[in-house]
Amino acid sequence: MAFITLDTKKLKTNFNYLNSFFKEHNIYWSVVTKILCGNKEYLTELLKMGISQYSDSRISNLKTIKAIDKNVETIYIKPPAKGAINDVIKYADISMNTDFRTIEMLSKEAQKQGVIHKIIIMIDLGELREGVMREDFVDFYSRVFQMKNIEIIGLGTNLSCLYGVLPNNDKLIQLSLYKQLVEAKFNVKIPFISGGSSVTIPLVQQGLIPVGINHFRVGETLFMGTDVYNSEKFEHMENDIFKLYAEIIELYEKPIVPTGEMGTNLEGTSFDFDESDHGKTTIRAIIDIGLLDIDMKHLDATDAEIKYAGATSDMVVLDLGENPKQYKVGDLIEFTMDYMGIVRIMNSKYIEKRTV
Repeated sequence: MAFITLDTKKLKTNFNYLNSFFKEHNIYWSVVTKILCGNKEYLTELLKMGISQYSDSRISNLKTIKAIDKNVETIYIKPPAKGAINDVIKYADISMNTDFRTIEMLSKEAQKQGVIHKIIIMIDLGELREGVMREDFVDFYSRVFQMKNIEIIGLGTNLSCLYGVLPNNDKLIQLSLYKQLVEAKFNVKIPFISGGSSVTIPLVQQGLIPVGINHFRVGETLFMGTDVYNSEKFEHMENDIFKLYAEIIELYEKPIVPTGEMGTNLEGTSFDFDESDHGKTTIRAIIDIGLLDIDMKHLDATDAEIKYAGATSDMVVLDLGENPKQYKVGDLIEFTMDYMGIVRIMNSKYIEKRTV
């Protein structure tokens, strides 16, 4: 059976590095846990590291976190759907919001549950995903400011996720200016400006973050050790915390080129083969994962000589060439993954999850 592993020692290394980094720059940070897909074992290992605030876009994942430790603070990081309002109030101490009618429902539910629900209002700074439009923000804030059982604790923005719009000093200064504007106009204090994510970390290193930006939401850099802004790895951070292992379930010498009338495969893809490969053979291995579990473009075998030959819903075919490593049925093939690869694997109930 295929399985994924999480190296807790390497995760702790990355956690300690980021925790020291943010403390040095007087930034409060929240771990975005959605890569773990609510896996209780992995979340338990993460909570042992001591951070007090966790963010996720799935209510079920926040529910699991609260079941592990009811005292940690949780953030629901996408605008709540109408059907999720009850659970958002129940399992999220804070939610990120962009719609007045949604916040009205949160207010009513918070009154019903007898709690004060904290919110961060998201502002669209050009990424065109979630966020109140800048020209509407002051009016939006004034309406929300009046609501019962709602406490506005921050302003935030999201960049790079949808279209890849990168954060810069100018955009983050705009966010800080909105904080100053509402504080002066409404005689309030806004504790947090949540303008940072993994992609913003290099700007902190370069001294390009305005003083007011004091809250980061970080997932990928913690779990992957990646400099998302520059699409490379950070020094002094681990980038192979997760590994995937799949078992060889068949291994034969077979022709390189299939025989018969050619159509399309289950994904609707048609194939062309090099004429020079006709009559040649190669060692082909089938492993026990498939397209239901992973998109192979997000997966890399640690053995660079292994080539990807194709996949169906439940099996992947690998080209081992002349099989110089002498792989055999029952052997495990090791893979590393990018962020989306890990999320897909973690979301598959067919892949066992282990810690090392």
